[in-house]
Amino acid sequence: MKKHIPNALTLLNLLCGSIAVIFVINNNFLTASFFVFLGIFFDFFDGFIARKLKVQSELGLQLDSLADMVTSGLVPGMIMYKLLNLTESSWNHITVNSILSFKEILFFPLFGLAITLASAYRLAKFNIDEDQQTYFKGLPTPANTLLMVSLPLILEFQNNDYINAIILNKWFLITITILSCYLLNSSIKLFALKFKDYSFSNNVTRYIFIMLCLVLLIVLKFAAIPIIILLYIIMSVLDNLTSK
Repeated sequence: MKKHIPNALTLLNLLCGSIAVIFVINNNFLTASFFVFLGIFFDFFDGFIARKLKVQSELGLQLDSLADMVTSGLVPGMIMYKLLNLTESSWNHITVNSILSFKEILFFPLFGLAITLASAYRLAKFNIDEDQQTYFKGLPTPANTLLMVSLPLILEFQNNDYINAIILNKWFLITITILSCYLLNSSIKLFALKFKDYSFSNNVTRYIFIMLCLVLLIVLKFAAIPIIILLYIIMSVLDNLTSK
């Protein structure tokens, strides 16, 4: 019976991602973000529980990637599509939850779905790469999803016209899309938040990163997420250099 527990959590991840897609389509980014966060929570704990119960399986690995393809592949691509759609119109006041008007599908915003394609490629590579047990090669799809989700949340809650203007600049969004696709499939080694033990000496980078994340989130709220992703990459690169 216990072997089904991790798979049940994975399916909850998939369910949350599917619900998030519905809300993104209806421009309700706030509720969509809630289900994305919940899905990523289940995504983290399905593997954790599988390791603790010692019921890891090939089925679980494949199911996990299929669930991630929705929550951390389709959803961020749809969010970028919607944001690029917004750049086609001018808005005097940005209230993300109130944007419910129907729009015809435009060709240019479809560029945002490149994130979905890059996520699929990254997940497929991960499944056949036996080296990525203690580290990630390229930005994990959940981390990339958090970056995409943060953009509409910053628009909604930071209440900063200057930041809003940057996010709703189509060239900024195109740059973020290209950078996202590159990072997902890059060869940069990034540390994983997997603890073999909980000693500080063996997990210095992880503990420092977690503490900095908490401070940044408290001070900057949703605007901290892009900074945290950048910090994650920088600390990983430094960790690689010091280990050499």
